[in-house]
Amino acid sequence: MQQQQQQRRMFTAALLAFIFILAAMSTTEAGKKEKPEKKVKKSDCGEWQWSVCVPTSGDCGLGTREGTRTGAECKQTMKTQRCKIPCNWKKQFGAECKYQFQAWGECDLNTALKTRTGNLKRALHNADCQKIVTISKPCGKLTKPKPQEALKPAP
Repeated sequence: MQQQQQQRRMFTAALLAFIFILAAMSTTEAGKKEKPEKKVKKSDCGEWQWSVCVPTSGDCGLGTREGTRTGAECKQTMKTQRCKIPCNWKKQFGAECKYQFQAWGECDLNTALKTRTGNLKRALHNADCQKIVTISKPCGKLTKPKPQEALKPAP
């Protein structure tokens, strides 16, 4: 008789443990499934419009730009963002515009300048850049052919 009671107690304990485990598993799964999805709020805020990057010192390196947007319900309509102007870019055409240049052309003897054109390769933050630019630079020393007699060694 004692053996039957002991078996019943073991069975009851095992059954209670099993029910407890099932209850614990169902509450964790229910918690995962019942997470509310984020509601997408439609905003009447406009897109950010950014000014050109203004270097902190000099004409390149780290700086800041101002951003603005419109909208009656917008919490933020102005903000400042850090930016960087690469120092190796041609600043003659805007520090935020990068061009792919062709080889230098022949020297124009009338102006003593040689020119080349560049096509816009990249513009940072929707900068206003020209599609094609032309640059000129001095030709350098123009060497005149020397007379042959001056090159010959004396006998």
